[in-house]
Amino acid sequence: MGRLPLGLLQQFVLVARLGNLSRAATQANLTVSALSHQMKQLEERLERRLFERGPRGVTLTVEGCSLLEAVGEHFDRIEHALASYRTRHHDALTLSASPGIMSSWLVPRLPRLVAAHPELELSLQSGSTLVNFEREPVDVALRYGRGDWAGLHCERLFGEWIAPVAAPELVARMGDTDPHELTRWPLLGEPAPSTRWHDWFARSGDTPPRRYVAQFDSLDALRHAALEGLGVALGRMVTSKSLIDAGRLQVLGENYLAVKEAYWLVYPPRSQEHRGLQLFREWLLAEADDYRRQMSAFRPGDTAVD
Repeated sequence: MGRLPLGLLQQFVLVARLGNLSRAATQANLTVSALSHQMKQLEERLERRLFERGPRGVTLTVEGCSLLEAVGEHFDRIEHALASYRTRHHDALTLSASPGIMSSWLVPRLPRLVAAHPELELSLQSGSTLVNFEREPVDVALRYGRGDWAGLHCERLFGEWIAPVAAPELVARMGDTDPHELTRWPLLGEPAPSTRWHDWFARSGDTPPRRYVAQFDSLDALRHAALEGLGVALGRMVTSKSLIDAGRLQVLGENYLAVKEAYWLVYPPRSQEHRGLQLFREWLLAEADDYRRQMSAFRPGDTAVD
């Protein structure tokens, strides 16, 4: 077999930990096809299958797990040893966020950040999995949850509300059907393990439907289905408000349900003195304050479900 190139093993560790060839290729400054070829080359040289490849990423086989356990910590030690030799550009900021808040909330506001701080160099990473600050070169993240991520600085930005939303075409097809009687409407099921529809019907005192017109495994696909008029979705206002304002979706009824999760600014202790983060944080908190005021006026105060 001969001696394996260290670079090949390093790329293996990166792919194994991220579980996603696209994200790993971006960090390695390679194309996805080139990185995929390298992983196949490694498997051929070891005569072992290291990955199971699927539509949503890659997972390690038993032998892949064994290899990661054997070599991963050694690369961690090398990275730790070299960290003090790297020059940190304090105007460069790498941010991670889920696709929903990235495209619907953050990106439309970024021109104001660039105008206020043209010296900032932003690198934006969009992904559904939580970034690992210990292993990935990311400075800060926007996360949705309850703010209970151990070892990280977590600052609450704003809460979230949900409400049934539908395309105007569906509303027109349903005619005089009462928008408050949602069990008579075609409903779109949320990705597991969400219980949002059960929470909604529990609050209203109705019984949830026994089946949905369609069930989805991603919020992005669910949102597109609602836009196409397939059925009614429980829309998160952070990602739905711009579509409502544009007339592409409309809220059925007047009630909104406040959920327990919220959106958070999250960063590791090592980023605390980062000048780029300090500028971004100050700007983001101001934007969050403005958004909370907008949402307070947007939601009917006398009918909102708290």
